[in-house]
Amino acid sequence: MERNSSGLALAGRILSLDSEDINREMLATVTKALSSDTRVAILRLLGERTCSVLEIADALDLPQSTATLHINILENAGLIKTDLQPAKRGLQKICARIYDQVVIQLPARQLHEETVARISMPIGAYVDAEIVPTCGLVSETGYIGHLDDPAAFYEPERIHAQLLWFRRGYVEYRFPNRIPPNATTDQLELSFEVCSEAPLYHNDWPSDITVWINGREIGTWTSPADFGGEHGVLTPVWWDNSNSQYGLLKVWKLTSQGSFVDGVQLSNVTLNDLELLQGDFIRVRIGIKRDAGNVGGLNLFGSHFGNYPQDIVLTQRFQRHHETAYGQDRQEWDAQVAKGGILMTDH
Repeated sequence: MERNSSGLALAGRILSLDSEDINREMLATVTKALSSDTRVAILRLLGERTCSVLEIADALDLPQSTATLHINILENAGLIKTDLQPAKRGLQKICARIYDQVVIQLPARQLHEETVARISMPIGAYVDAEIVPTCGLVSETGYIGHLDDPAAFYEPERIHAQLLWFRRGYVEYRFPNRIPPNATTDQLELSFEVCSEAPLYHNDWPSDITVWINGREIGTWTSPADFGGEHGVLTPVWWDNSNSQYGLLKVWKLTSQGSFVDGVQLSNVTLNDLELLQGDFIRVRIGIKRDAGNVGGLNLFGSHFGNYPQDIVLTQRFQRHHETAYGQDRQEWDAQVAKGGILMTDH
């Protein structure tokens, strides 16, 4: 189990709400659902096990009608899920908690115009791989190639992969460098959902996962576990619960001060060390080193598997030199924007 700087355990299922991007009605629904001590008590109870409505009512000394009302509010907010199962007399509603944490991103200072370029890369779009079994790939609908066969990682269908795993080795991607002419990168950010790889799954299975950018080792983060036992929020229903289900969303950042993961410095490698060149590509490698202290493999999740609806996302934050922005270089940059794929922010 991962721990934060205060020593508190962090579970893997996180509902992340951005107050600027999400539907405002959804934010209001979730916060209202959490504003009741009774509903918080229900969520605490469901953090230990699944319960029927009657069990919740008995545990909290509530009338069954009152318990049902609170459960409906939590379900409408997407915080719990319910399922009807046979009972001695008819059917009973079984309740399960979906998330262990709710994180709300408050409004931040808006960036100046044209300061962000963001690219989402499918996990199957790697250009190079070195794979040591156990290993495999699956799409949203089924397996790709054969299990524990490194050759499966070269199947044409790999582009559709939504989950890939291996014990040791790496996958490498090439991202276009989309900062405009006469601009300098201030920060490079890489995010993806990942966890260890154990036989089936294991909640205590450390693995040292390393990231390289442009051939430079950025740093190593130790995944605490291979999470399973209950379905990931996005994991297809056909994927058995005994397999890996979801990972943790890790955010790697490079600045002029060094390299970080989730705000914790990993190394002294800086942006200048990457030698980012305009018009070139950015090489990103994710893997397990041969001499890693914990060779526990990795699972890499796509946008339709696990808990987070995203692929591998590379974000460049940059500053423009405005005195040359409206010449030929500006025209070329505007043409790139018109083709799509570059995120623009307003004043």
